[in-house]
Amino acid sequence: MSQEHMDARRRQILDAARRCFVRNGFHATSMQDLLAEARLSAGAVYRYFSGKEAIIGAIASEALAEVAEAFAERDGERPPGLDDIVDLVLRGEGPSLAASRESAGLLVQIWAEALRSPSLAARLQEVVDEVRVLISGMVARHQEQGRLSSDVPPERVADALIALVDGFVVRRAVYGDADPEAFRDGLRALMGASHHRRT
Repeated sequence: MSQEHMDARRRQILDAARRCFVRNGFHATSMQDLLAEARLSAGAVYRYFSGKEAIIGAIASEALAEVAEAFAERDGERPPGLDDIVDLVLRGEGPSLAASRESAGLLVQIWAEALRSPSLAARLQEVVDEVRVLISGMVARHQEQGRLSSDVPPERVADALIALVDGFVVRRAVYGDADPEAFRDGLRALMGASHHRRT
């Protein structure tokens, strides 16, 4: 079996699982539901994943790794604005964390599942730590260039940005009325107010 075929089969399984989880949630989705959605045998699925939790972990890792990759691609000598950093999370391609209410709901389910699964929680922590390091590096370059106050350690600014995005994702998942454009405008206004106070 070629690597291309194996990658396509793995993609088929993850896409089917994602549809099931968005539609019915993790716990209401059985492996039989997933097999039917993927139109594959149990043997074909278990060749790639040990079970439902492994599939959940793969979906979570894929979504969060996409964010880390987006940050890495933009991590140059002149970093993007902090509101643009938020856009990297909210406007990603593929399994974006907040591309829709359904995607945001899936992420909230992943967080909830991590509360009972130490292995999933550990994987989420690894990827979030990677994102935190990348954002901290961008914040540090803003500070070096005088575009942001250096009074606060970059890691604390990164944590605040991550928390803001987490809040946006929860609001979009639960209420469905969170608009990325409005959120970005509000964030820019808050940053501008902070800048005016310092000057």
